[in-house]
Amino acid sequence: MSSQTKSGTTKPHYHGHRGRLRARFLQGGAAALQDYELLELLLTFAIPYSDVKPLAKSLIAHFGSFGQVLDATPDALMDFTGLKEYSACLIHLVKACHGVYLKEEAMKRHSIPSLDVLVDYCRTAMGGLKDEQFRVLYLNSQNEIIAEEILQEGTVNQTVVYPRKILELALKHKAAGLILVHNHPSGNPNPSSSDRELTETVVKASRALNLTVHDHLIISRHGYYSLAEHDML
Repeated sequence: MSSQTKSGTTKPHYHGHRGRLRARFLQGGAAALQDYELLELLLTFAIPYSDVKPLAKSLIAHFGSFGQVLDATPDALMDFTGLKEYSACLIHLVKACHGVYLKEEAMKRHSIPSLDVLVDYCRTAMGGLKDEQFRVLYLNSQNEIIAEEILQEGTVNQTVVYPRKILELALKHKAAGLILVHNHPSGNPNPSSSDRELTETVVKASRALNLTVHDHLIISRHGYYSLAEHDML
């Protein structure tokens, strides 16, 4: 249903709805909106002249969840009917900004505030990837993160990591310790036998250089696995 302005022009039915969405968000934050409404509100900034509620609902239904919409690549988003470059860029930008914020929080020059903060950053950066990625976080003697390196990116279950490269970078950064991190695109964060073997190899090699391996985190869309928490280091 549409309404008319004093000048006689017709307002689209969604005109007032958008204002109400913004007001609810400004007053109550994300908790005040359903997932499709959050996506709908986001899309209003890229699509100003049409009703985007059906599109928001369709995107979530197509990709599976609000989080998976944010994880989708721009190409995948643009392949979806009704979504153009501006909208795909905006969605991807929100995900990227969130990742930068979490990285900044996790990597402030003080001791890692908590495992949860680190996991939140890693899940945002890696949890939605389709292929495996292996990262190493390097720490100084005060357990402050001083560097992050992506050592390998590959297809699912085919990442090859060389312990020698891990240690060479540790010496380059003058690190006192490190945290290994990689993702499991399958969604199952439990370590494989090769994950455990790699961890053992890196731990043994690190001791010779007086380096401490603090943890090996395995990240998935649905959770994480800490080898340190399970006494596997």
